[in-house]
Amino acid sequence: MDRRKFLIASSASAAAFTLPGVLRAAPRVEFRWIPQTDLTLLDPTFTTATITQNHAQMVFDTLYGMDASYQPHPQMAAGHQMDADGLRWVITLREGLVFHDGSPVRAQDAVASIRRWALRDLMGKSLLGATAEMTALSDKQLEFKLKKPFPLLLHALGRQTGSMAAILPERLATGPEDKPVTEMIGSGPFRFMRDQWVSGSRVVYEKFQGYVPRKDSFPPSFSAGPKIAHMDEVRWNVVPDRATAVAALQAHEVDGVEQVDNDFLGMLKSDPSIALVKRSLPTVAIMRFNQLQPPFDNVLMRRAILASVNQTEYMTAINGTEFPEYWSDRMGVFVIGTPMATEAGMDKLTGKRDLDKVRAAIKAAGYKGERIVLIDPADFPAYHAAALVTADLFKRIGLNVDVQTMDWGTAVQRRNSQEPISKGGWNVAFTGLTGPNNLDPAGHLALRGNGKQAWWGWPTSARLEELRQDWFNAPDLASQKKICEQIQLQVIEDVPYIPLGASYQVSAIGSEWKDFQPQLPLFYTVRKA
Repeated sequence: MDRRKFLIASSASAAAFTLPGVLRAAPRVEFRWIPQTDLTLLDPTFTTATITQNHAQMVFDTLYGMDASYQPHPQMAAGHQMDADGLRWVITLREGLVFHDGSPVRAQDAVASIRRWALRDLMGKSLLGATAEMTALSDKQLEFKLKKPFPLLLHALGRQTGSMAAILPERLATGPEDKPVTEMIGSGPFRFMRDQWVSGSRVVYEKFQGYVPRKDSFPPSFSAGPKIAHMDEVRWNVVPDRATAVAALQAHEVDGVEQVDNDFLGMLKSDPSIALVKRSLPTVAIMRFNQLQPPFDNVLMRRAILASVNQTEYMTAINGTEFPEYWSDRMGVFVIGTPMATEAGMDKLTGKRDLDKVRAAIKAAGYKGERIVLIDPADFPAYHAAALVTADLFKRIGLNVDVQTMDWGTAVQRRNSQEPISKGGWNVAFTGLTGPNNLDPAGHLALRGNGKQAWWGWPTSARLEELRQDWFNAPDLASQKKICEQIQLQVIEDVPYIPLGASYQVSAIGSEWKDFQPQLPLFYTVRKA
């Protein structure tokens, strides 16, 4: 075609869009995102890794969702009925639920999925332990018959943290219990595009045209309310280097970056084309003791260290002093500003420190200069900073500290050793508890006091275990709060770990986007302004 004919044809095509009755195709909306790390494991039941949970939010749905106040609301469920004694629950599925392979969602799928999830999730195990029988009454209704009341049943099914109770087809949920599912068939607002997944490079999700959002009277709130996908595609671009990620956002090559380091906050704050989003749930840095080995098998030693820890010192070392709005040095057992948070005993955690008294307490505990192995993960900036602050503190209070520097992967393996330090063991290590897992006792790994069956560190506290079970059985929110006060006081007494403060992750998105949820990157709420 010569140039004249091309121009005539082009003009005719453009004019056609102005004629009555001719509809213009809507432009395809895409959201380009840089996640905090690469997606390697797809099955949310087999890991609590944040990246996998974010992936699961795209693909799967749950029977109940949580609002911004962490209260459950029906999501896949139309509603439920509970007998007066609390021993029988019947949940009815809402209409229009379809899996990504086109098959209808049935109660049988939900029953199989919940059983599979409950084998590994802490709260799921508690629910399963209280359940005598769980069956599908029909394609639309499932029934729980309980051995004893379990008031938190809806909370368990609606949790979006730890490992969510994702509903998948029965044929997948009844597969081998010891193998992760690799076929990603959910019923959520987006489909996982396996053929476009390149590990270490990109993950692609497309809007699921068969998804029917709820029609609630309230707007989307965390994972409750209608999930309305406003974009046709969400593309995750894996960029390990944070500086490169920020540069891509500034150049408008991507629309959002999940995790922004402190070094870039000032620059991004002054850029009107970028909006910063402070996550509502922080990561809590913690100091963890090996309680199988001396000297921290002695509770008097652990209490002495608790009395020496200054959360402000740790938070400024980890986060710097320039943006204090993104960290807190008043962290107890449960996340600040959430229902279970309490001020009980906070003076013991954040009050004025007297190192002379600490030295006297260490002497009274019987410490005689034994070597203390402290694990320092040098390639993990937050925990490396915590290790350096702790090493300096231990020297000031008269402890013989041996700082052993290693990479994070080695540290994770090393902390699983129950051997004495003479055989490659350890005494003190550091990690972070992600905010959602600090909401309540259900998913709070650091609270378990069941000895060698507990999380690494292996604390033993019959009272903590008793209080945790009491919380599951509590009849109402007021009772739960009172029990959490007792739990915090017991943590101060037993010292299974020490909270070092809370750091709030900051994400950055183009200012043309709105309704980005602060709890988690839930892309079904995001839309262009």
